[in-house]
Amino acid sequence: MRRKTATIVAIAGLAFATTMFPSGRDAAALAQAATDQPTLPALAEQVELVPEAISFVSEPVVQPLPAETQSPTLTEAGSLTELVGMVDTDAPMNEQLRCLAGAVYFEARGEPLAGQLAVAQVIINRTEDGRFPRSYCGVVAQPGQFSFMRGSRMPAIRTGTAAWDRAVAVAQIAHQGLWESEAGNAVFFHARYVRPSWSRTKTRLAQIDTHIFYR
Repeated sequence: MRRKTATIVAIAGLAFATTMFPSGRDAAALAQAATDQPTLPALAEQVELVPEAISFVSEPVVQPLPAETQSPTLTEAGSLTELVGMVDTDAPMNEQLRCLAGAVYFEARGEPLAGQLAVAQVIINRTEDGRFPRSYCGVVAQPGQFSFMRGSRMPAIRTGTAAWDRAVAVAQIAHQGLWESEAGNAVFFHARYVRPSWSRTKTRLAQIDTHIFYR
């Protein structure tokens, strides 16, 4: 009953306003006041108070993602010494990589890093040459090739030393091809204080500290 009564009152008010004020705009204003409802212009004014809201809806904002921070890669090293220092020598090694690192350790641990890398490169080159075994361990254990071997077994290694860490780093670098060796594609080498007969039939490629390398 109250809603019906309010409606009747509003209609009566509109008729009165129309009679008293010929202008339709004034009549509508009075009728609106009677019903206590906001007009469309009033709603438009409220929207204009927050233009950002309209802009946000009509033009979606794309939040740019922050640029990814990339950690330095091993290939960014400026020298072999720097590269060796970047290698994680605590990472687990399989048997083959350990054989390669062991050969570097026993054969060249007292030489510059370039000499150690060259020894590792020769072993890798041999695995790709049909005249030699196809694995690092097979190459290192081949009879008569490495004087530090005890038959087919490698002596105990003093792990935890700086020399071993360097050998491990060099082996990983050579295995992954992260640094070019001066030995190139050499598959033979010997100490410079000896001159084996086979060296006369090979092509000399480089001499690095105490070793001479051939193809």
